[in-house]
Amino acid sequence: MEQEKKSQTTAEQMTDRDLSEQIKKVTMEIHTRAEKTELMMSFMRGQVTLAQYKLLLCSLYEVYQTLEEEMDRNSNHPGVAPIYFPTELARLDAIAKDLEYFYGRDWREKIVVPAATKRYCHRLRQIGKENPEFLVAHAYTRYLGDLSGGQVLGRIAQKSMGLKGSEGLSFFAFPGVSNPTLFKQLYRSRMNSVELTEEERNGMLEEAVRAFELNIQVFDDLQKMLLTVPEKKLQTCSTQSMNTLQIPIGKTAPLFRIVMGLFVALATVSIGLYAF
Repeated sequence: MEQEKKSQTTAEQMTDRDLSEQIKKVTMEIHTRAEKTELMMSFMRGQVTLAQYKLLLCSLYEVYQTLEEEMDRNSNHPGVAPIYFPTELARLDAIAKDLEYFYGRDWREKIVVPAATKRYCHRLRQIGKENPEFLVAHAYTRYLGDLSGGQVLGRIAQKSMGLKGSEGLSFFAFPGVSNPTLFKQLYRSRMNSVELTEEERNGMLEEAVRAFELNIQVFDDLQKMLLTVPEKKLQTCSTQSMNTLQIPIGKTAPLFRIVMGLFVALATVSIGLYAF
């Protein structure tokens, strides 16, 4: 019995040292806060329109473009190489396909993103140059979240927007992953094998929390955008950073409540709200 308890304690200690488990632990509080938002509940009720989803894809494209460029550039780095799975996980081409479906071939000239999206991308560029191992925190929280919640969210989005078939929903599909459960186990194992100093590990955990904060900032900037720019204009804007928007005093637009429901759901799935 004593030996059994000793083995159990040792196993628990090993689990506590797993990077994936530590990230879950340090982000638990902010997970809970995000999960209980009215916006999340709004999405889960299936209240999202096609125009709102298109706006969301614009920001997702910018973030994934930056993340994947930095992952590619640092693919041989010892902190990045173990979790580098471009064939299985890359989202950029899928999002581009969706944007072309919704906006047409000239979609690059029609998208618009908030300033916070630019700041998020700047952070990814910064750590890609200075601390490439920190990219693991962003890759893990985004990709495994997408893989975990993609099918459910895809069905909700499809039904809410009245889409037929899978066109426009490529973002949610992972054709390179035949068994998501086994793949996530492999990914966590590879991630936990990354050798880090105590300082680097602490920095990694801080970066995971920062990923949440950066997304929250994007939510705030989307609010400003949706409250100040008519929906029709948002659909025809050229790509730019909305740096000068001001929040008007008045009623919160229904458009904001609905699109934020979707954005919070997708982003929180991407950063670990659902079980990996």
